[in-house]
Amino acid sequence: MLPPPPPPLLLLGLLCAGLLLLLLLLRSCGRTRRKGEPPLIKGLIPVLGKAFEFRKDTFTFLLEQEKKHGDVFTVQIAGKYMTFIMNPLLYPSIVKHGRQLDFHEFSDKVVPATFGYPPVFSGRFPGMHEQIQRTFRLLQGDQLSSLLESMMGNLMLILKQDYLESGGSEPSGWVAAGEADHRWRTDSMYEFCSIFMFEATILSMFGLPPHGKRHSAIRTLREDFMKFDNMFPLLIAQIPIWLLGNTEGIRRKLIDFFLPQRIMSWSNSSQFIKKRIEVLEQYSSLNDVDKAAHHFTMLWAAVGNTVPATFWAMYHLVSHPEALERVRQEIHDVVQLKDLRDQDATLSREHLDQLLYLESAVNESLRLSSASMNIRVAQEDFELQLEGWGSVAVRERDIVALYPQSMHMDPDIYPEPQMYKFDRFMEDGKEKTDFYKDGQRLKYYRMPFGSGSSMCPGRHLAVNEIKQFLSLLLLHFDLQLLEGQPEVKLDSSRAGLGILLPDSNVHFRYRLRAA
Repeated sequence: MLPPPPPPLLLLGLLCAGLLLLLLLLRSCGRTRRKGEPPLIKGLIPVLGKAFEFRKDTFTFLLEQEKKHGDVFTVQIAGKYMTFIMNPLLYPSIVKHGRQLDFHEFSDKVVPATFGYPPVFSGRFPGMHEQIQRTFRLLQGDQLSSLLESMMGNLMLILKQDYLESGGSEPSGWVAAGEADHRWRTDSMYEFCSIFMFEATILSMFGLPPHGKRHSAIRTLREDFMKFDNMFPLLIAQIPIWLLGNTEGIRRKLIDFFLPQRIMSWSNSSQFIKKRIEVLEQYSSLNDVDKAAHHFTMLWAAVGNTVPATFWAMYHLVSHPEALERVRQEIHDVVQLKDLRDQDATLSREHLDQLLYLESAVNESLRLSSASMNIRVAQEDFELQLEGWGSVAVRERDIVALYPQSMHMDPDIYPEPQMYKFDRFMEDGKEKTDFYKDGQRLKYYRMPFGSGSSMCPGRHLAVNEIKQFLSLLLLHFDLQLLEGQPEVKLDSSRAGLGILLPDSNVHFRYRLRAA
């Protein structure tokens, strides 16, 4: 039996899709390199160009093109043309451009579709972007100190209730170090980091539930978040959410957690979130789900990259016992605890600022694990001036991109770049900031958080949160990797989107340190 004929609307849709594909094919086949433009790399497949090679291993692909074509080249990727600037000495020329190279056009198209709210620049919300940008000032200065104090308290809350307290005796499954029977507790390292950072972030930023100190069903919420996060690369690639199984339903559950009638009942919300609520309430054209989707976006921004960054910082330290002990000693020296297992011990922002070896260790982990891509969209045809290099012609609607992972792994800048050196960013007891390429000092030498207008406004918060978490662990626990496990490597499937995930699970064991 033959299948029934497709309905007229489906036929019309297929026809439109076919015409669009044909137009893209004609556009793709017709583009040739003009005078003054960088080398053009198109690939054999129209429209797709080099998309498969690029997504398979972005870092290796770009290094190969750099060897063939030099510091600047244009690649056709999935219907778009991306001009890559590979030499970090040229980065300042891109970062300083504002009018001709714009970041917000791309972000306002992709991010709202990913998280489920209407585009901010659509014309429906005059002034919203500027007001939202101003809220990020509350992640700096005194407000940052207040937020870090709250984060410290909530990390301690989770640590005490889930890992330290047991009605006055040793927690279940534990025996204090120093006794004959040294019991250890075993856990998945990524899961361990995720549990702490996810809940502590919600409590610190969004507040406490009514009649309690911790949100109920936080485990289910975190599991749903991780399911959504697994689909994040596909959503950012603009794959329609209805093609991704139950992802749309999961996203709606996550959004519903932040509906106004729920979030308004929480107490001790951060000034940052209070201000964002105030801004969103000014726009009557935003419904409750839209407002909640904005809050969900902020949760992802706060933990989507922070959790894997925390994992890598912990993994590298635990994998290198000498580094771990040097950092632990620094924490003891700064905090000056008489009882190293004092459950009321805390770290102020002043303490955190003094933990230079710990910060170097965190930054080294970020160098090794970050694979963000800094992109700008050309607003017109123009000559892009690259200081000390010359200029290249750029076409309107093309993307100009920086890929800092190539800089982070450059042996000319970082000797033995594949190796973890916890004190790489220390020199003579101070932070090291002078790094060189071809004998010239670099203005930008470490870029895990973007650059210019696209630089993550929460970067200082994220680094200090990781330092808080690691400090608490090193104060309270002995930590060891389980023997016989293969080295964890980077999963490159999220290349271009921030911190890469580990390619495999790893387990560790921990026990309470002797008092």
